[in-house]
Formats: sequence, C-alpha cells, structure tokens
Amino acid sequence: MRNGLYSIHVDLLDGRSGKGSGVVMFRDGKILGGDAYLFYTGSYVVTGDAFKGEVLVSQHTPSPDANPLFGGQKNPVGIGVSGTSTETAAVMSGTALVGKASLIFKATLRKLADTD
Repeated sequence: MRNGLYSIHVDLLDGRSGKGSGVVMFRDGKILGGDAYLFYTGSYVVTGDAFKGEVLVSQHTPSPDANPLFGGQKNPVGIGVSGTSTETAAVMSGTALVGKASLIFKATLRKLADTD
C-alpha cells in the first residue's frame, strides 16, 4: 500500500445490504480516516503489493437519520482487513465485529493525493 490519501467505498457482502464512503490515509504503517459520522484509526503492514491490518471504527457524530455501516455503537468496532494495491488504487476485504454480528465487506480505494 503506497502512502497517500484515498477515497474508500465499502459494500457489505454475505447477503447483507449496506454501503459507505469516506476518505482514509495510509502512511508509514498508520491508518487514519473518516466520514460524516465515523472515524477510523489503525495500522497495517505491507508485503509487496499486498497489505493487511487492523482498524478501529468509532462514531464521532450521532445521526437520527443515518445508520452508519459500523457505527452507532458505544464502543469502537474492530476490523481486520487485507488487500492488494497498485500505484493509484487498492481493493481490500475484511470482517467487522459489530456487537455479536460479523459483517463481511469489500472496499475499493482510489488514490486522491500523495502524503510524502
């Protein structure tokens, strides 16, 4: 995974309905990002064009109208991710442990800017 600011678009799998979008920065093993309701912090390691990591998703703003994919919880949601990347994009999948449920998802990332 190359250092940079990426757009992220998430789709739930396993027959569940749900989508989400935001921005996320990958830089030197650290992950930071968010959207209108959630923020993400975590870390990752790279092996060639593959990467894997862990992310905590926390809600920063509650909304009576929206139901964030991994939000609405009092405690952060832990997510394990893995994927592959090119110079300008990445695809990753993961599993989020939301309460007693496991949500499997796929995400596409598009590089918006360098962070070096």
